Amino acid sequence: MKVSDKLRQALANEKPFFSFEYFPPKTEQGLANLYDRIERMARLGPVFVAVTWGAGGATAQRTLELCSACQGVFGVETVMHLTCTNMDKEMIDTALKEAKAAGIQNILALRGDTPRGEEYWTACEGGFSYAVDLVRYIRSQYGDYFCIGVAGYPEGHTENPDSEKDFEYFKAKVEAGADFVVSQLAYDPEVFVQWERKCREHGITVPIVPGLLPIQSYQSFRRLAFLTRVSVPEELRERLEDAKTNDQAVKDLGVEHAVAMVQRLQAAGIYGVHMTTLNLENSVQRVLAALEMGTGGPLSPVARHATSTGSVVTAAAAAGGSTGAAEGVAQRRVWDDFPNGRWGDARSPAFGSIDTYGAMLRFDSQGARRVWGRPQQLSDITDLFVGYVEGRIPSLPWSDEPLRAETQRLVAELTRINQLGYWTVASQPALDGVASTDATHGWGPRGGYVYQKAFVECFVPRDLFGLFLSRLQSAAPRITYYAANKQGDFMTNAFSNNSESENASAATALTWGVFPGRAVVQPTLIDKMSFLAWRAEAFQTWREWATMFPSDSPEMRFLTATADECWLVNVVDNDYKRPDAIWNMF
Repeated sequence: MKVSDKLRQALANEKPFFSFEYFPPKTEQGLANLYDRIERMARLGPVFVAVTWGAGGATAQRTLELCSACQGVFGVETVMHLTCTNMDKEMIDTALKEAKAAGIQNILALRGDTPRGEEYWTACEGGFSYAVDLVRYIRSQYGDYFCIGVAGYPEGHTENPDSEKDFEYFKAKVEAGADFVVSQLAYDPEVFVQWERKCREHGITVPIVPGLLPIQSYQSFRRLAFLTRVSVPEELRERLEDAKTNDQAVKDLGVEHAVAMVQRLQAAGIYGVHMTTLNLENSVQRVLAALEMGTGGPLSPVARHATSTGSVVTAAAAAGGSTGAAEGVAQRRVWDDFPNGRWGDARSPAFGSIDTYGAMLRFDSQGARRVWGRPQQLSDITDLFVGYVEGRIPSLPWSDEPLRAETQRLVAELTRINQLGYWTVASQPALDGVASTDATHGWGPRGGYVYQKAFVECFVPRDLFGLFLSRLQSAAPRITYYAANKQGDFMTNAFSNNSESENASAATALTWGVFPGRAVVQPTLIDKMSFLAWRAEAFQTWREWATMFPSDSPEMRFLTATADECWLVNVVDNDYKRPDAIWNMF
């Protein structure tokens, strides 16, 4: 059934409705656990679910697989995202053909992430430069078979400073054949209400559904606001600042704000909301419960037991052992309560959703050259990383923002090892029982203590790698390392059951917390599966950076060769009682 028909029916009845959005997980275990999660959430009665599409078709097969399961197995009307950035016509045709074969009748037509400059902004054959071209093409090839949605930007697209011109582009997308609109995430209901009214005044009659993402964590929301430039009410900003050291308080505030926003929208006659889940269910279920929306009966244990005292995970679940039903619930709760992104649990459906490297750079070619220069030798890369660590350069291809507060205490050592040619992309200091309310390092409910092992992740040029690896191996078992290159070679000394087989690679805990009346919470792990998932993105980012320069230019040849020859290495010092010992490895 077409989503537009379901939306029009709900709107005509002035009946509140909602939909969910998921992304394809990076790991097989994450995907398997997401299927369990979607099955539970489907019982709540979403009008539809949507599945995102990786830039350039990076997640094409997994997106189609996930869409097929949602549509055919779980029986939920499914919208497949489809982008045209760096997608040739054959890829578009294949995606549409496979979607139709799977019974998927709804497509959200998008341009995709920011192009990397005119030379590498690849339009598909036939002129697929923008979403409007994709809409026209789908209509020309499939007539009215597909129900087509497009994105709307209540505050204008970040790339277009002229909001009126941006609105003209948006209206053209709708007139090209769109059946419904899903808006960018909004946090100020008045902004959306005014924009929706403007759409109606300009003759746009298709259903428009506001996008909503309940705030999951302080850092993830801060990053989201930074990247999208979305308006955030001052009161919400102030309350977030006050609550930022208490993870549960931030989540509670996120739920409270989402509920208030939906109520304001409903009062204005806007009855639907499209909820970006980040593959998490706790906050989403709490929002729907507070609004008395959903037809799924009693909430799952995840939502029923979401309280201000935080969450627990059993030792067996944290270690990856077999779990019973109660333990499975506990594991789902820790995934939802501590979704720490880059260093989360690779088994979580939400693994990697928040603080990823991100394979798509946030600059066009001109901006990249202005900020990151024109590297042609190793010293240029070294100077760039040192400048970033010292605060003279605002970002790196692997990091959108300046160093976080907890990393500031490491600046001297990070500067030193970058100067030696170890280019750092992630790090954290060791902690030994810091209060959970600490403004810089704290997390979790009040009254607890948090612990961390020091780690550093860095690119290591080939000439340095051999000796570096020897030092790491000689420091075992205190030092655990994971290393991989672009070609897929992998090395580690983190083995389980005293086996040195790569298949027996063990998980290494990086962060844990102890709270009153709770078992140890262990939300942050690294293992072979999670490391290799991020290795792919880390080296993809080298490629994206290289394409900022003309083909066969010295800069492009150098960056490509450097990526081919260096290793990505993660170093963990398991002795958190010696906070500075890790630096002796460099």
